[in-house]
Amino acid sequence: MPRFLTGLRAFERVTLDAALLDAFVAAFSRHTVLALRSDLAAFDLWCRQTQRYTVPAQPEDVADYLDVRAGEGAKPASLSRYKASIAKLHQLLGLSDPTKAPLVKLRLAAIRRQQGVAQRQAAPLRFKGPVRDIERDPARGLNVRALLDACGEDLTGLRDRALLSLAYDTGLRVRELVAVQVADLIAAIDPEARLLRIARSKGDQEGEGATAYLSPRTVRAIAAWTAAAEIETGPLFRRVIVRRYNARARQPGRKLETISGREAWDLRKTLPKPAVPARTEYSIGERALHPASVGPIWRAIITRAFQNGALPDLTKDDLARLVAQVSGHSTRVGLNQDLFASGEDLAGIMDALRWKSPRMPLAYNRNLPAEAGPAGRLMKKLG
Repeated sequence: MPRFLTGLRAFERVTLDAALLDAFVAAFSRHTVLALRSDLAAFDLWCRQTQRYTVPAQPEDVADYLDVRAGEGAKPASLSRYKASIAKLHQLLGLSDPTKAPLVKLRLAAIRRQQGVAQRQAAPLRFKGPVRDIERDPARGLNVRALLDACGEDLTGLRDRALLSLAYDTGLRVRELVAVQVADLIAAIDPEARLLRIARSKGDQEGEGATAYLSPRTVRAIAAWTAAAEIETGPLFRRVIVRRYNARARQPGRKLETISGREAWDLRKTLPKPAVPARTEYSIGERALHPASVGPIWRAIITRAFQNGALPDLTKDDLARLVAQVSGHSTRVGLNQDLFASGEDLAGIMDALRWKSPRMPLAYNRNLPAEAGPAGRLMKKLG
């Protein structure tokens, strides 16, 4: 039974249905349960601070809470999640759902009207960057091709190249990306390519499974990484621990007669220290990368590529703006836009990126139609 349901500020004694709560935990992913716990802990704290009861909550309490969170900067999408968490709490406890009240719905609608519902979109990482013809146009701007070429040949660079290449090929969400296992790579008809078995995804909580294509480029990058890191089983993408040691010149030892009796005896004081060359040591972690590490890895790759001259048509201002907008989902956004630009239909893109609804692929693509649509084509003809 989830412990976070037992310490809430209640108006009266609430009877917990252990079987129902256990069924809820079993039916949803660990991340869903953790998100619910976080949302309810925040709501319970606010109720205690404002002398209100968490359960059963009144519609006025929920409406006021959403107003407060909006004033703190929460976006409408987050507010909708908080509302759903409060509704789920009351459902699990067999209580009347206060979020169904007209007051809550109208208050949330007012916030959405005031703030707008457009969500901040991660900057896309497209293979050739912002180009019209992804087959014929040369790469420009921030592009995956340049980032792959700019990755180094040390263990960190080999891992980053394999991670970025696979992320672009598959459009995996960050949690799905870091969950990839060596055993998930299976043979394809093309002997130089592979298929990736996706056991479970955000849109596939029941584990129906899906398959994604891995290009020969990605297969070569994975082979180089696993060979260098000596990875044969388990998580494919792991932390690389880097230790750098500075050079040290040879230091002569002290003579025994120079050590006074008042000094603590230490044999190291009498022994010479040999010269030590500068060196770098690498070790590989056993566990998979944390999902939160993917965004920083993308930003580190971009920064190194710019510093090495691999992104020549970007200015420092461009770099700062793009790095601030890049997230772990940027490869998913980029692949979605490249698929649209290449002429794939919505149904095919939804299947390739494992979406159940057209809302997100259309949202990720919302800027392309303005340029590639009828008005954009006409303006190009007019010059």
